[in-house]
Amino acid sequence: MISPNILLGAYMIGYFPMADADNTISWYSPDPRTIIPLDRYNIPRSTKQIIKKSAFRVELDTAFEFVIRGCAQREETWINDEIIESYLELHRLGYAHSVESFDTEGLAGGLYGVALGSAFFGESMFSVKTGASKVALAYLIKHLVDKEFTLLDTQYITPHLQTFGATEIPRKKYMELLRESMDTTAAFL
Repeated sequence: MISPNILLGAYMIGYFPMADADNTISWYSPDPRTIIPLDRYNIPRSTKQIIKKSAFRVELDTAFEFVIRGCAQREETWINDEIIESYLELHRLGYAHSVESFDTEGLAGGLYGVALGSAFFGESMFSVKTGASKVALAYLIKHLVDKEFTLLDTQYITPHLQTFGATEIPRKKYMELLRESMDTTAAFL
């Protein structure tokens, strides 16, 4: 397991871990870095329609282990057992959080990440039902805005994240935003 102090210290200086194909943990700080600006995000129309239909009930931190294991269930994944155990410990300590989408059959999707200072570092998301992870992300964004977070780091750009307003910024700008977010505090729960 990666020590919580090492993990939190890494986030504070712009790094995060990923397991390589051989299960070796490597540390990354991409340039450019992707964020979803909390002052100008977008909730896609299709996601708004799913939310309006109340297809999913959204909860926080009720199924963290199931969410991280759901995120790891891919053909190619960077989430190995060491990553899972490390983030389970961060969750027990109150730093790692999950947003879960449930339907009538149970957990349908969700996401997890780390809250530190006034930053949320999104790690991964998964969905077993169409739209479940998108609803979780929309909920997360609104939750972070309501709780006065200043930074939502999504690490890398994807077409899915772009529909929510994700944008790439130079590492230098990211580090400025990171420093500012470490100087303020926001409570996730």
